[in-house]
Amino acid sequence: MTKIAIVGFDKFTDIDLFMPWDLLNRAKSAGAKDWEIRILGKTDHITSVAGLKIPTHGRLEETKDSDVVIFGSGIGVDDCLKDRSFLDALHLDDKKQLIGSMCGGAILLAEKGLLKGRKATTYPTYFKKLGEYEGVTPVEEGFVPQGNVATAGGCLAAQLLCGWVMEKAASRELADAVMASIMPVGQGCKAFAGWGDPNAAKAAAASAGRQADQLAVV
Repeated sequence: MTKIAIVGFDKFTDIDLFMPWDLLNRAKSAGAKDWEIRILGKTDHITSVAGLKIPTHGRLEETKDSDVVIFGSGIGVDDCLKDRSFLDALHLDDKKQLIGSMCGGAILLAEKGLLKGRKATTYPTYFKKLGEYEGVTPVEEGFVPQGNVATAGGCLAAQLLCGWVMEKAASRELADAVMASIMPVGQGCKAFAGWGDPNAAKAAAASAGRQADQLAVV
């Protein structure tokens, strides 16, 4: 089983958590049957910056047993940096795990020492702070993969981050099929013939003509 954790916190940006949740669950439905995708938090519930309260599936300590860990973003990042118990509960190892972040979530990766010696991107409001971490080189790019660690900047860059996870943890074919399913109609959108059918996912990827290449999945 591949355990995928999405780390959330109060005042998270809705799209930065829900888009990875949606895309990774599409991959699970389309063929990655052994994936377990869970939202982890410090408490039983977290509330988005837009005021939506959602339950978490587990606590932050479960990151220790996760194969993939993705960090959401939002203005709540600032509170997380001040919360030592939040930071200490995160167990991350880039030698054993795929670790990624959305926008301001890169600051949490930097705080945990995962970006030292690496290039990284983040949301524009966090570029200055990211550059204050020793050994981190901020770059104005939408997606920056560096070994088993990747950072995404801009909400729609979730496609790139999740595509990277899909390719690393499953296959490029699956990533292509999922990305084709969210393209605008008339611009490469290809629906799965049937959710939960690996063969349908393969057919979708083939019929899409690999148009998802434009998403630059690395």
